[in-house]
Amino acid sequence: MSTSLRLEQVTPATIDAALELRVHPHQEKNVAPVVRSLAEAYAYGETAWPRLVFDGDELVGFLMAFVDIQWNAEKDPADRRSGLWRLNIGAERQGKGYGRFAVDAVREELVRRGAREMYVCWEPGEHGPGEFYRRLGFRETGERAGEQLVGVLEIGPEQG
Repeated sequence: MSTSLRLEQVTPATIDAALELRVHPHQEKNVAPVVRSLAEAYAYGETAWPRLVFDGDELVGFLMAFVDIQWNAEKDPADRRSGLWRLNIGAERQGKGYGRFAVDAVREELVRRGAREMYVCWEPGEHGPGEFYRRLGFRETGERAGEQLVGVLEIGPEQG
């Protein structure tokens, strides 16, 4: 993995490249395209944290975190969560550590904001990202968000 990895905000200079970013065709059912994520980021305002992943000058991925959202108001109005909402790594860029970098960057941002847990949801089944998230330490909570499985990672200051 390169040492020149960084996150950047989406800007007028990077929007076209962001919208062209594509995952493997067999993964498209598992993650929404960047265009939908950017629309959701606009709609959700400050609770969405979209960023582009660059390796040097090359765009390699997109991530979006959610910050302090109310999870299930009917069940527990005090249940507020933060986590990784979306992760798209370009088809030709996968397997090079960019996904791990993105998850670590979200973890660092959430810890900076005072979160103690980081959530993620994923589509179960073949070509789904479940194994990737489990390898990073996420454990399934037993919950579902629609058809997706919910995972959590302890990230509080004592976690490291």
